[in-house]
Parts: sequence; structure tokens; C-alpha cells
Amino acid sequence: MPISLTVKKIDGKPGQVYYPLQINTIPKPVPKAGEILVKLSAAALNHRDFFIRQHLYPGISFDHPLLADGYGTVIELGPNPSSTASSLLGKNVLLTTTRGWESDPSGPEDPSAYSVIGGAARYDAGTAQEFIVVPEDEVVEAPGHLSSVEGAALPLVGVTAWRALVTKCFNGDVTAVKGKNVLVTGIGGGVALQTLQFAVEMGANVYVTSSSQEKIEKAKKMGAKGGVNYKDGDWEKQLAGMLPKERKFLDCVVDGAGGDIVSRSCKVLKNGGIISCYGMTLGPKMDWVAMGFLKNIELRGTAMGSKKEFREMIKFVGEKKIRPVVSRVVKGLDNVEGIDGLFEDMRAGKQFGKLVILIEGESRDSSPKL
Repeated sequence: MPISLTVKKIDGKPGQVYYPLQINTIPKPVPKAGEILVKLSAAALNHRDFFIRQHLYPGISFDHPLLADGYGTVIELGPNPSSTASSLLGKNVLLTTTRGWESDPSGPEDPSAYSVIGGAARYDAGTAQEFIVVPEDEVVEAPGHLSSVEGAALPLVGVTAWRALVTKCFNGDVTAVKGKNVLVTGIGGGVALQTLQFAVEMGANVYVTSSSQEKIEKAKKMGAKGGVNYKDGDWEKQLAGMLPKERKFLDCVVDGAGGDIVSRSCKVLKNGGIISCYGMTLGPKMDWVAMGFLKNIELRGTAMGSKKEFREMIKFVGEKKIRPVVSRVVKGLDNVEGIDGLFEDMRAGKQFGKLVILIEGESRDSSPKL
């Protein structure tokens, strides 16, 4: 019988509880009309999954499989399949990570129907299982250069990074990125690394922050022009000294931490510069300072992305042969101890890249390991 991985409910308050992982035996799903059956080869963790285990994420489920990132092969079609579905049979695919958001750049068309998949109450889909049935339009053919592990590492961080950089910082214009100065904070996390890869490929001058000099050096090997330690009291001054003489300001900041990023980055951002914020790992509040409005700085919130942005991102990855950075892989969906170890890497901030579960098969992984 196939298995799935969920969280097990135990007593505890949000932020204090830590739900254990639970292996479940489930029947193999059967696709209905308009659906396809995917045999999953690999799945990846996101910070969202760590928050779910602490009950710090809304609308969680103890019955639906965890994880939003998945790579697999279409092995069966529902009755009377469309030509699109028929063309996917036998193909390797990436699963879309959200439901209820088609193309509107402002946000989900129907917020009441919107959700990320994986451990979510609203939708039963999740990639921590061996087989999954999804609507035929909720997959995209995987770029051929990616291994199963690399493919699983891409979806959620990829679409989040694409939207934060392309849609929010440059109003959807990929060609506008070239030559611009972009700061990516917290390098080492999946979204930050994916943003770095995209921005470098688009021709931007990319700078990074981290508390680890080792991570900064790794980012420089990936194409970053420089980096600063965000624990330094004058990191924004250090950063200003690194910027090119012909463009002594930042055009935009892609940030997932929050905290004092506004007050720090305002000093280096151009008039009308943009802070694209996709997360607030330092806490649920952040300060706004007078310099922000005096310099006409725009703080733009962004979360995940639409199906249209997802497809644009996958196309770009395929064309540019980008390989997501993978930090560590464990084998086996039933390897609870190993998967718990991935969560501990996330808790400690040890990862540089994505944390992946190889569910089935060989990974033929050649992703950057720096």
C-alpha cells in the first residue's frame, strides 16, 4: 500500500508545540475526468512546513499530506482525457504549489479559494506521498536538464523568487533587470538563492547579506558581486562602498526577514526604490521610518505567485538551464528520522539551498553544491 506523511496532533499552544511526523498507509488514488495520476519521485521542504509543525501557519490539516514541492511522472489519465493531458502521459512534471490564483498580478482572484497545498485544510493535495491525483492543469512539464531532486527543489521558492524579483521589483519586465543593483537578504535560504540565480542570469549586479561569511563566499561563487554580514552595525555603509561607481545606489531589495530592513536599506536605495518583502522571519512586525516616505521608497508585500508566474518561471529555468541549489537529500518517505533531521537543519539555519526527500529512484543530481 502507498504511504503518506502528515503531522500528528498533540496538545500544545501555537509556537510551543512541535507536531511529530506520522506515516500513514493509504489507498492508491484513481484519477477522475480531467485529472491525472502522478507517481512522485522527490519532494522538498519549505519554512512553511516547519511553521505548520509549530502551529504557526493558518488553516493546517492533520489529515492531508505535508509539503508543496514535488517532482514526478504522469502514469495514468482520467476518463476521456484532453489532448493536453494525453501529451503529459509518461512525462516528468512539476506540480503547481497553490490553488485559486490564475494570473492576476495583484493577487489571487478569489482569496477565499486560495491556498498553498501541503498540510492545508482547504485542499487535500500534498507532495509527501507516493502517488497524487491532481487536475491536469496543475502540473507543468519539468525542464529536461533537472534531476528529480533539483526539480523538487524548484517550485515554491522558484515562483516566490520570480514574483518578488520580476513582478514586484521590475513590474513584470525581465529585460529591465539588466544592469540594476539588487540586494538579496538572508542568502542560504531557498527563495534568496533562487532570487540570486534569477537576477544574475538576468544581468543584475547582485549583493547579499548573511550572518555567515562562508555563505557570502558561496554566493559570490554563484555570481554575487559582494556581500555583508547583517550583524555588523554598519552593514549598509559597507554595502554602499561595494556598489559600482556609475550606480552608487540600490534599485531594489528582495527581503524575507523584515526587522530593520527598511531603516537600513533606505540609506542605500535610490529615490523611488523598492523593497520586495516575501517573509518576516524576524517577527510579525517591522518598522517604517520617515526616510522611507521622504525618498519615495515603496514597500511591496509578496507571497508565492500565480499559475501564470509559475509557468513563466519554469520556462525561464528551462531556457537558461538553471539548477536549483540543494543543501541535503535524504532517501525514503518512511525515513522519519532522516526527514526530522532536515527539519533540524532548517531550525538551526544550517542549510544552503533546499532540503529534499528522494521518494523513489535515482536523483542523477548535479545541482550546485558549494
